[in-house]
Amino acid sequence: MLPPGSTIGILGGGQLGRMLALAAAELGYRCHIFAPETDPPAADVSAAHTRADYADTAALDAFAARVDVVTLEWENVPRSAVRHLAGLVPVHPGAQSLEVAQDRMAEKQFVEWLGGRCAAWAQVDSRAGLDAAIAQVGLPAILKTRRFGYDGKGQARIHSASDADAAWAAIGEQPAILEAMVDFAHEYSVILCRGSDGAMVDWPVPVNLHKAGILATSSLPPPALVREQAPAAVALARTVAEKLGHIGVLTCEFFACRDGLRFNEMAPRVHNSGHWTIEGSATSQFENHIRAVAGLPLRPTGLMNPRVTMTNLIGDDVADWPRLMADPAAHVHLYGKAEARPGRKMGHVTRLG
Repeated sequence: MLPPGSTIGILGGGQLGRMLALAAAELGYRCHIFAPETDPPAADVSAAHTRADYADTAALDAFAARVDVVTLEWENVPRSAVRHLAGLVPVHPGAQSLEVAQDRMAEKQFVEWLGGRCAAWAQVDSRAGLDAAIAQVGLPAILKTRRFGYDGKGQARIHSASDADAAWAAIGEQPAILEAMVDFAHEYSVILCRGSDGAMVDWPVPVNLHKAGILATSSLPPPALVREQAPAAVALARTVAEKLGHIGVLTCEFFACRDGLRFNEMAPRVHNSGHWTIEGSATSQFENHIRAVAGLPLRPTGLMNPRVTMTNLIGDDVADWPRLMADPAAHVHLYGKAEARPGRKMGHVTRLG
């Protein structure tokens, strides 16, 4: 177990790193942020910040010398940086989790190998390959870049064959997958944490609502269909974590369909759909993640109230902060970002009951 007073390095400096650093501080740890940005939100609440590119091996070496363990707050950290650091200091989760999560095709192949079911999909490596994928998968469908797509980025919908040229251009003519659109009733998340000893805990399953590809709300309890499918989804997510040897929080997103669940995607990190756990659970996803990477025992994850709703503050939503701060039922979290841009997550609000 990592003793209090030790330093946890965090790759990435966004709001997830900020909330991880706050959770670490409550357990007596210092955090050191490694991120290329000038003024990342996580640096405001951390003991140190190294501003450098992930390809800067000298900076990585200096960073490793100042920390006792390394974790990450987003899954698109270059694997080369993670491998380099792993030769110098423990890194959780490791490169294997990133190798699967960073590539949509590898992710789907891995989950299907484990017996999970995804939407019909096909590999796309060229414009001609897109036509072949359309013939295989059918329409309507969504063209998604294999890498770096999140919050609706790197995606284009194709409703008819005439949309193919524009869709291929919209994603930058990059390697992609074409995924059949799924007739689903709900979207939901399984959030779990696996410790260094292999012990696992998972949180009650929230149902998620997206707007323009960005998570708007996560709430509990979920509808009956999600409750019926949750045990199978949790079992699959636990198998994913076990097979990857994952340490820390792992989030798997699913579609609840009338004919059963379908796996959507995974994130090897703390997740937006788990922000409600700060007030809504006996232990937040952030605390248990820190516990996992520090080698501490994991804590229980039961609900503090049977009804919980987390709402994201996106873009100009944050301008409503005076009213929210005056609302005694609102637990307000602002991320310290200087500029409110369209589609940018500026904070969130959780309500219990």
